Amino acid sequence: MNVDTRTVSRDVGRILRVLSLLLAASIVVVALHGEFYAIPSFALSAVIVGGLGTALSRYYRDADAPGKLEGMVTAASAWGLTGLLGGLPFLMIAWTIAIDPFPAWANTPPMDDSTAIFLSPLDAVFESMSGFTGTGLTMAAVEEQLPRSLHWWRSLTEWIGGVGVIVLTVAILARPGSGSYTLFESEARSEKIHPSVITTVQEIWKIYLGLTLASIALFLLVGMPLWDAINHGMTGISTGGFSVHADSIGHYGSPLIEYATVPVMVAGSIAFPIHYLIFKGELRNFYADLQTRWVFIWFTVGSVVLTAILFANGQYETFEETFRVALFQFVSSTSNAGFGTVAIGGGTERVWGAGATLFACLGMLTGAAAGSTVSGLKLIRVITLIKGTIWQIESVFQPKTAVRYLQIGDRRLSDEQLQREYSEATVVFILWIAFLVIGISVFLWALPPEYPLEYVVFDVMSAQSNVGLDAGITGPGMPDVTKGMLILNMWVGRLEIIPIAVLLDSVFRRLNLYKR
Repeated sequence: MNVDTRTVSRDVGRILRVLSLLLAASIVVVALHGEFYAIPSFALSAVIVGGLGTALSRYYRDADAPGKLEGMVTAASAWGLTGLLGGLPFLMIAWTIAIDPFPAWANTPPMDDSTAIFLSPLDAVFESMSGFTGTGLTMAAVEEQLPRSLHWWRSLTEWIGGVGVIVLTVAILARPGSGSYTLFESEARSEKIHPSVITTVQEIWKIYLGLTLASIALFLLVGMPLWDAINHGMTGISTGGFSVHADSIGHYGSPLIEYATVPVMVAGSIAFPIHYLIFKGELRNFYADLQTRWVFIWFTVGSVVLTAILFANGQYETFEETFRVALFQFVSSTSNAGFGTVAIGGGTERVWGAGATLFACLGMLTGAAAGSTVSGLKLIRVITLIKGTIWQIESVFQPKTAVRYLQIGDRRLSDEQLQREYSEATVVFILWIAFLVIGISVFLWALPPEYPLEYVVFDVMSAQSNVGLDAGITGPGMPDVTKGMLILNMWVGRLEIIPIAVLLDSVFRRLNLYKR
């Protein structure tokens, strides 16, 4: 069965039109900060993206509604193009500063080392893909040096990416009967708050905006400056992790701010339908919902174990500091937020030992709740894999005539239902590990042997789980091939692999690369 490219082209065009609106709206923020030299970059980017999107959506406006196949190809294509075209402001602003074509009133600043990185198209695309996928790995060596226009664009890309560019498109442009639910599902979402997917998406955005404002207020309350609070509120609730400081949350040297950041990251780890129920007063969902219960259990157990490892290694001076570091870093890893307070590694220089580093990798692998802003395998998939494997082993000892059911949360799965969900979780897990191994192999091939293996694993897993923490390897000085590999890892990780595989399969079929 071939993909209807007309449908895919139209829906990708609609998504690009929404991206152009974000670029155009950013001009207001840029003007308020007096960075007038950056306005043409955002305007031209909006025109390019909007023109391409309008051309596609209008030329193919009579295309059929998407099926599941078209939905997945649209998701993979749209996320890829969004990451690519979202790099235009980074590239154009860097070249504007380098050339300095405007008069003094435009306030063009001198070129700094961090902004100069984005003169390279590859680094600009890396930053954009890292933003939209909610990863938070950065090519900016010293983020304080970046102009506020780029601070804003980085934070906005993560904030939008937290719920997804397709979810935003559905909220703005969708109509009943337009295939909205198919697109919604293609972005690795399935649970609806309301019967209508459009009202579900609108409800998600209300919840998301409310959580963002609450996060900003919390950061202001604990002493964070306004600009910092706005940016960290956006990138915290989206579990993205971009910061306006090179040392991330560690910049403040404030235990109060560090502790206050934890509930923001936890809130981003809880599924939106559960937030909806909690806001309606059904507080029992904090413990009654399977995923939410395991978010708190796993965060607690993981933080205690990591505390024990770091304390046994004598990593920090006091037990309180050890606990605070372990709590923050494990929640940051597992929520895929990517905020940091301490260095995990210095590239070739060891900071954390292999045990602590690899345990943090385990948190990145699992992620938190499906239906939240978090990536990784998701807790429900991990639970399905574990319970399903035990089920498979126990089935050997059961008579063939036995009628069995497996309880996962409040769902009672028949053997057929379990086999279907277990197979899907297994396929995702195998493909996820395969892409991880490919990334690690590329790094080991391209980097000098002085880099510890656990740090290589950490940085690649951080990209594929869309986390953003690093062990000192990821940065502007790394080889281009490893930058390209991480862009692929981030793209694959955000879409949970299957849509990427479907896109590649459809391309191979169209090029007749399969033997028939």
